Amino acid sequence: MNKVKVILSAVALLCVGFAAQAQDIKIGYTNVEFIMDLMPEMEQIGADIQDYQTQLQTNIQTKAADFQRQVQTYQQAAQTMTEEARAAKEGELSKLQGDLQKYEQDAQVSYQRKLGELLEPVQTKVINAINTVAAENNYTHVFAETAGQAPVLLYTKEEDKFTELVLAKLGLEMPAAPTTPAPTN
Repeated sequence: MNKVKVILSAVALLCVGFAAQAQDIKIGYTNVEFIMDLMPEMEQIGADIQDYQTQLQTNIQTKAADFQRQVQTYQQAAQTMTEEARAAKEGELSKLQGDLQKYEQDAQVSYQRKLGELLEPVQTKVINAINTVAAENNYTHVFAETAGQAPVLLYTKEEDKFTELVLAKLGLEMPAAPTTPAPTN
């Protein structure tokens, strides 16, 4: 009977120890996209990116219409052209078609870059707010909710140095952080 009491006491003590240790961890989840959508700046960003997209589409449509006009002109005149002239014009049209496709691809890249530039200040503002709230409320870790994907860690306490522990286990050292000179006024 004494043996059972000792074992139960040990198990209870172990559980209390785990519970006390678990209280040091405070995990939060947030939806960054949801927060960003509520930011007042997003309305202006939406209008700006829509204007930019319209401008890109107008340019693409203008270039495509010009290309179509040249194709129609060629098709109407092809019967009366010499073989050399026809080959030269087909080569020119092929090059124009390739240029149009490249312009469309470049426009897509330009759109993504512009969107990133417009969103970056809002993202920074939201991430800074998340970091501040997490620190003020003693969260140890904050994850971003992402639909259909693994959550992304947004915040961890500075003293959580898991990477350094792994490096030490592998016999590696953490590189020194670059030092920045103090600003002079």
